[in-house]
Amino acid sequence: MTTNYRLNRRAFIALAGRRGVGLGLAATSLPAILAACGNDDDGLGAAAAGSPLASPGATQGTPIVGDVLDHALTSSDWQGAFGWVRFRLHPAVVDGAEAWYVRTDASDELYAKREGLIFVPKIAGLAAGRSAGDAYLFTNGADGQPAVLSSEPGREDYAPAWRINEVTWEASPTLLESAEDVGAAADAGELMVATADVVANMPVVKWSGGGMPIDADLVEYLGGGQLIEPPDTEGGSVLFKLHECFPGSRYIVCDTSAPPMAEGMQIVGSPGLAAATKAGATGRVNVFMGGIEGSGPMGGQPSVFDSLAGEPSWSPYWDHMTYVWKEGADARVLTNESEVYEARDAGELDEFPGTPDTGGEIFTVNCPVPVVAPNTFTG
Repeated sequence: MTTNYRLNRRAFIALAGRRGVGLGLAATSLPAILAACGNDDDGLGAAAAGSPLASPGATQGTPIVGDVLDHALTSSDWQGAFGWVRFRLHPAVVDGAEAWYVRTDASDELYAKREGLIFVPKIAGLAAGRSAGDAYLFTNGADGQPAVLSSEPGREDYAPAWRINEVTWEASPTLLESAEDVGAAADAGELMVATADVVANMPVVKWSGGGMPIDADLVEYLGGGQLIEPPDTEGGSVLFKLHECFPGSRYIVCDTSAPPMAEGMQIVGSPGLAAATKAGATGRVNVFMGGIEGSGPMGGQPSVFDSLAGEPSWSPYWDHMTYVWKEGADARVLTNESEVYEARDAGELDEFPGTPDTGGEIFTVNCPVPVVAPNTFTG
């Protein structure tokens, strides 16, 4: 049964007031984040209250997203070969119902720096067509006004990419609960909407009809889901699994452009991402099946991304490629894309766009990287 959770004004007013949902109130810069990390004497390596325990001797990475509250590369609380990352959770409203999202990347350099997000110029092209929804963020909204989103998971137009619209009231502000409300107020001359040349990666983790699945066992990469516990909407945070990949990155898994794949992967289906490849907004993730057993999504070694977060070619939206070691090949750990191509071209790896079961069809996965760290997997 689907329950339509109407916007709880009191809860949203309280949380929005604490979090500063309006534009410009989360102005942690990436250089400031980097400068604050990596010092074991300042307590950043310790797990926060309510967070899982880091394994003894576990190394810490460097958060590169300002909304990362705490993290660890491993945990002694479970068997699975993954760590955890706690994100700040942001409230939103979609057609009168509450939703909650996290933020990781933005297409505009100044906006990304101001909001503590990763600058990703490649995703700017998603503003066209149906590849991005509309997010309305208020410069001077009513007290407790959350962001207004035009869609949510479960709809055919949903994508984690959002075109940023800055809303400024010229009349006395009132709480708005839908994109239609914003449009009506703009038509009446009560507010101005400035559509910025910005696309942000803001995956929705909880919405009117449900939320991202929670893994109760915490043994497998996919398991029952990518969340470790239910989102803490009162405290404003959410706890994700944190996975290792090459080169030097730790990532989360949020959604995919193929809803049938999303069901099996226990993540969100994002039909709007299907156009991301043609828009030139994607990178490439090389996933291994068989060969050396490891912590990768298909049971092989950790995946290999085509670039490092923050590089010009970086995107959190990855076209999924699967590689299978051929019988008799010298299976070994591959640590960058050049090594993957060399093994493929030498006839050691079979390459499958998507997976061996998708018949050559590529799908896109949203795998933001909130933390960078030296790779520890050796096979």
